[in-house]
Amino acid sequence: MYLRSPKFIIYKVNLTQYTSEFQYNWKLAAPVMLGMLGHTFVAFIDNIMVGQLGTAELAAVSLGNSFMFIAMSIGIGFSTAITPLIAEADASDNLEQARATFKNGLFLCTSLGILLFLMVFFAKPLMYLMQQPKEVVELAIPYLDLVAFSLIPLIIFQAIKQFSDGMSMTKYPMYATLIANIVNVVLNYLFIFGKFGFPELGIVGAAYGTLASRIIMVIYLWLLLKNKTRSKRIISNLKFFVLDVLMIKKIINLGSLSAMQMFFEVAIFTAAIWLSGLLGKNPQAANQIALNLSSMTFMVAMGLSVASMIRVGNQKGLQNFKELRRIAFSIFFLGLILATVFAILFFLFHKIMPTIYVDLDDKVNYVDNLEVITIASKLLIAAAFFQISDSIQVLVLGALRGLQDVKIPTILTFISYWCVGFPVSYYFGAAERLGSFGIWLGLLAGLSTASVLLFIRFNRLTLRLIKEKEAVVIAN
Repeated sequence: MYLRSPKFIIYKVNLTQYTSEFQYNWKLAAPVMLGMLGHTFVAFIDNIMVGQLGTAELAAVSLGNSFMFIAMSIGIGFSTAITPLIAEADASDNLEQARATFKNGLFLCTSLGILLFLMVFFAKPLMYLMQQPKEVVELAIPYLDLVAFSLIPLIIFQAIKQFSDGMSMTKYPMYATLIANIVNVVLNYLFIFGKFGFPELGIVGAAYGTLASRIIMVIYLWLLLKNKTRSKRIISNLKFFVLDVLMIKKIINLGSLSAMQMFFEVAIFTAAIWLSGLLGKNPQAANQIALNLSSMTFMVAMGLSVASMIRVGNQKGLQNFKELRRIAFSIFFLGLILATVFAILFFLFHKIMPTIYVDLDDKVNYVDNLEVITIASKLLIAAAFFQISDSIQVLVLGALRGLQDVKIPTILTFISYWCVGFPVSYYFGAAERLGSFGIWLGLLAGLSTASVLLFIRFNRLTLRLIKEKEAVVIAN
């Protein structure tokens, strides 16, 4: 029978060596996914509640968050340097390296959070020079003041989270994020709409909710890890200002390039927000809806990317490069399956999903709201197609970070997003061409290029490492 043919048996065995890792990969990645979805859910709740106020308010949140996205990409990208270093130290049971990585990483992230807050705070006047709708800018500035300050607790949280992830304790940051989300939803309801005697602050109320939730995340996660045996021995009794210069340099070398990788990707999405603003407040609001929905599915891929970083980092510590490659490919395969499912869902429900964000019963803003839904539904078709390439590029990037390979991937991400993606967005995104849909075609082009180039890099690098290891074994 065909089922017993040698060809089928070989295929089944080869497939099983990847699918057998699915359960553990999912167990490791699921808490990270939920935690990252929690970050996106904060924005999701903000957008839905603010969207009830009007399209100008929704566009203002989009414009304010565009500045935040850039700052967050730098801070979060930098903090990812902590995870592979901790994973490597954990696999080799090197307590001193783990303590040095955490302490110096926390110091650097705290300093960076303060710096990013100041940069965003003093960059607000740029909004008037960007040819954005005036009413949108005036609404965005007070919102941005508070949200910018929340960068400090957010980047501190990221440092602690990356340490926890590197120790394979991925569920604790998830708990912190879920609690913060509950706080955010409650405070949003109270302050945006002025319920139960609280002042009605509009979009500024959303900023208060975001700030409070991020402070709570830091406090909760720190207390949680201080009471866990595995993490307590590393994070307790730290001399915060007694720094290790060599470890500082190592984290900066890894973190700065990782930050640039994330910056190049996030910056092109931010450019999409600004290009949409040139088309008007409704295209900008529609862009925000499509961006928020696609960000939620991207966080699933990000969760798997962290699992990829952890497991590859562990195998690097053990110098087992064949196993490293097998595990990485199993994560890529799982991510591809999930991305395909999301692509189908986006395509099937592209007309329904945007209706969540606006109030079609609002007779005053009905025409604007209808236009926003129409544009957003078209953008979700483009988002459906780039689910797969977006997933592949972030998964492979996570594996490369686990290998502590950051220089070449940084160049590849720049080429993908700014030499390929942005020119396409800029040209086709003009009002006389494809408008908003053209902008998202550029995003699709950039992500697809990145997925191909990064995969080629990972494939060649791991094959080379296996050959070098085999050569050493033969020589000995």
